[in-house]
Formats: sequence, structure tokens, C-alpha cells
Amino acid sequence: AVLLPHAREAGTLLMAQDDPVALSDTRINSALRTDRATIGQGAEQALKAGDADLAKSFVELAQDRGVVLPSGVSERVDAAVADENSTASMAKRFATGLVTGEADDVASLSGTVAGDLFVFGDIRDVVREGKRLAMGEEADQLVLGLASAGLVVTAATYVSAGGATPVRAGLSMVKDARKVGRLGAGLTEWAGRSARGVVDAPMLQKAVADASLARPGQTISAMKAAFKKAGALVRLAKDVGRVGEKAGTKGALDVLRIADGPKDVARAARLAESKGSQTRAIVKILGRGALLLTAGAFN
Repeated sequence: AVLLPHAREAGTLLMAQDDPVALSDTRINSALRTDRATIGQGAEQALKAGDADLAKSFVELAQDRGVVLPSGVSERVDAAVADENSTASMAKRFATGLVTGEADDVASLSGTVAGDLFVFGDIRDVVREGKRLAMGEEADQLVLGLASAGLVVTAATYVSAGGATPVRAGLSMVKDARKVGRLGAGLTEWAGRSARGVVDAPMLQKAVADASLARPGQTISAMKAAFKKAGALVRLAKDVGRVGEKAGTKGALDVLRIADGPKDVARAARLAESKGSQTRAIVKILGRGALLLTAGAFN
């Protein structure tokens, strides 16, 4: 009698271990049976942290699960979202993303992608890291590999009239997550190995040494020649782009922080395509448990 409910739940988890949507549903139901105030507390904490997007995700999860939130929470969340989405705020964040190449929401990511689509964002990163590599200094091979893949993907985006934009956005998000330290340790290690295989260091060193503002076309061609195929990074970027499309930029960055490898990101993409804007709240509550069966649950 004591073990049967736990055994039933364990069996349900085992059956859902390859389906992140069913797995997260089972675990959220379990969390709500234990404490139905979890969602309301999450929304309150997100508001205190100034993260209106996450607070909105908790509100939508509450509506989907039939959870009644404390009085006034929904109204405060709507006001915070409206303020965050104001024209002045959006313009400021777009400009920040365009100039610095760092993003944490839709507006700043739009600026980052705009900079990368006009090539100067990726060239800036390639020249900076390539110069360090050429001078024998420590270079960020991951940023270098992502920027190099971005040069190729940007060309494909123009050729396909925007068809490759999700991949382009995904590469920008992974690059930004790396710059601001929001890329998980496991994913950083995997992506670093993949990126090192993309760069032909001697050829890149020569391209950087010969770079000239007077011959931008020749410089870009020389840089592109220094990079090999980056299929693994592009596949990762595609899945990150899928998460970003459904769960938002911050949702994609949350996933990159907890992912241990590209398979985790692929699972997150499946979850985001089903749960949409609720994804951030689900990941906040469950962590990696939203994506796969952990050892503790298995036992």
C-alpha cells in the first residue's frame, strides 16, 4: 500500500523517459501534488528578479494547469510585461544587441542577429579571436568556431531569402550564452571540441595577418577558406533556434545553461514546440529533469 503509488509513478516516468513532453507533464503534476503554491511562488520570485518574461511563463503554466494564483499576481505580471515591451525599452535593447553582440531577450537578440546578418558581428568576433590565436595568445575557440560557422550560414540566409534565419539566430544565441557565461559546462566542453575541428589555425592566422579594410571581400573570402564544415554546430544551432522560436530568447538561454550536450537541446526543442511560452517555467521548476530521466528518479 505504501509502495504502490510510488511504483505507479516510477513506471509512468520510465514509460515517458524518451518523451520530454510526457516526462515534464508527469513531473509537473507530481510537483503540484506536493505543493500547489510552487507556480505562484515562481511568478513572485521572477517579478522580484525583474524577469517579466519568466513571470508570464508561470502565469500561463498556472492557467494551463488550473492553478489559482494569489490575488493581484496576474495583474502585476501583465504590467511588468507591458513595461518591458514598451517602444523605448525595445529600442534600447535592440541597439545594445547590435553594438555589443550580446542578447538576453527578443529585442537585443534582434539587434545581435541584425549585426551578424550584416556580417560585421561575426567578422568582429573572428578578427578578435583570430588575432589572439595568431599572436599565440589564448583565444576562445568556441566563439571563433561559432562566428566562422555564422559567416557561412549568413550567406545561406541571403541565398534562401531568410530560410536559414532560425539557424542564424541559434548560432547567435549560443555565441552570446558563451560570452556571458550562460553555457552549461557539459555543452561548453562538447561545443569546444566541435569548434576546434572547424578552424584551420595556420590558414586563419595568415588571413588575419593579411586582413585589410580596403579589401573587405578578399578578407572575408580568406577567412571563410580557413574554416572547415561545421555540421555539428549548425545542427545544435538549429535546435536552439527552434527553442527560441517557441519559448523565446530567454527560454533558449535557460536551456543552454542546463544542457549537457546537443541531445539535451534537441529534447528541449521538442518540449518547446509542445509547451511554447510555458517552457521557461517548466525548466525553472524541473531543471534537467524536464528533459531526461535522472538517476534518482530511475532508482
